[in-house]
Amino acid sequence: MTVSKLNARTIVAFTLPAIPISALGLPLVVYLPPFYGGEMGLGLSVVGTIFAIARVWDIFTDPVLGVVSDKISSPFGRRRFWIIFSVPILVASAYALFLPKAPVSPSYLLVWMVVLYVGYTMLSISHMSWGAELSDDYHDRSKIQGWREFALTFGTLAVLAIPAVVQQTHDANDTLKVASMGWFVILVLPVAVGLSVSTVGERPLPPSVSIGWRRSIAIVAKNRLLQRVLLADFLMGLAPGITGSIYIFFISHVMALSEWSSLILLLFFVASLVGVPLWIWLSCRLGKHQTFIAAMVWMALMLPLLLWVEPGNLTANVIVNALYGLAGGASPFLLRSILADVTDFDTLKSGTQRTGLYYALLMMTNKFGYALAVGIMYPVLDRIGFVPEQTNTAATLEGLKMLFVFSPMVLVLLSAAVMWRFPLDANAQLELRRQLAERNRNS
Repeated sequence: MTVSKLNARTIVAFTLPAIPISALGLPLVVYLPPFYGGEMGLGLSVVGTIFAIARVWDIFTDPVLGVVSDKISSPFGRRRFWIIFSVPILVASAYALFLPKAPVSPSYLLVWMVVLYVGYTMLSISHMSWGAELSDDYHDRSKIQGWREFALTFGTLAVLAIPAVVQQTHDANDTLKVASMGWFVILVLPVAVGLSVSTVGERPLPPSVSIGWRRSIAIVAKNRLLQRVLLADFLMGLAPGITGSIYIFFISHVMALSEWSSLILLLFFVASLVGVPLWIWLSCRLGKHQTFIAAMVWMALMLPLLLWVEPGNLTANVIVNALYGLAGGASPFLLRSILADVTDFDTLKSGTQRTGLYYALLMMTNKFGYALAVGIMYPVLDRIGFVPEQTNTAATLEGLKMLFVFSPMVLVLLSAAVMWRFPLDANAQLELRRQLAERNRNS
């Protein structure tokens, strides 16, 4: 294992924007869909369709913003400029979506979701790309993306703690819980970004050559390593998208623990937070894709334990969700770290640094998975006869349980199969770096 070239202060400062990123991202999947479908009165199918449309729109903006971030620089660098620019967009859209004034129309939700996703994509792509370019070391990249995932999970815990506390008060309601999460994002985002961009610089990169768009597309299309990472990432967007989109319904109606839903989710992310350093440690010894496979198998083994948990059993629910959550943070940071190595392969082939484009493609596949999860699962719930505000039949609740357990289990196992025997390990990446250094010396 190589010695890290980056000190702890640099890594901590870099990871700060990840806190509001995750504090904004989780409610978009778990809290906002049922909030607008129920409390705001838009209905499940309408909300599912709107969230799917917004995600599909996001799919088209991802590569555009990725390419733009690669091309346009500023006195702040290529990445920090876009991070700063995303702040006012996200603050305005978070206020509109988390603190709406009823009644709201479907168009209101759609427009502000589109605006929010533009800012969210701008911030996320730039931050991930910045992290990938901070170091070219195989294990450093795991540490950077791993501790970024730690910060993401910490942000999730912070935003979940608010509704968990609110939920235990006598006058709690969904409107108050959603508003409290919105205020957290609005207040924390500018501070976190300001501290990060003023503390951490961008690593100088060698000059890039200009290639035509046809050759550019051809290189990306033929990159088999990229295709495998994107497919695994798509599956790992679909799996948590399914559990996240129906989590509230599963805990409330199947497990009969509606008053504990936020606390159970909070403890799930506590387990994820604890697990991240363990997966970083294992990755630096076993390798990235091998660790990814191990994490996916662990998740697939833990989920079916829910089948033996009786409704109303809070302790058993907490234990199973915590065991499952231990691997919850592994796949995102491992795939991002692997993609940083894949960009080295692309740089060698193309002669240009296209980190933003590659992370845009990664975000695109992940978002597509989440979009399908919400867009498919809510109509499926309608199809099996599930109604959130009514008493459902035993057959309907059993169907909800099967969806919650087996759908993500199959998907995580498929993602493990995709990454089986991935060829870009530490030795292969070291050889890529050697070839890149030799080419830069000769240019």
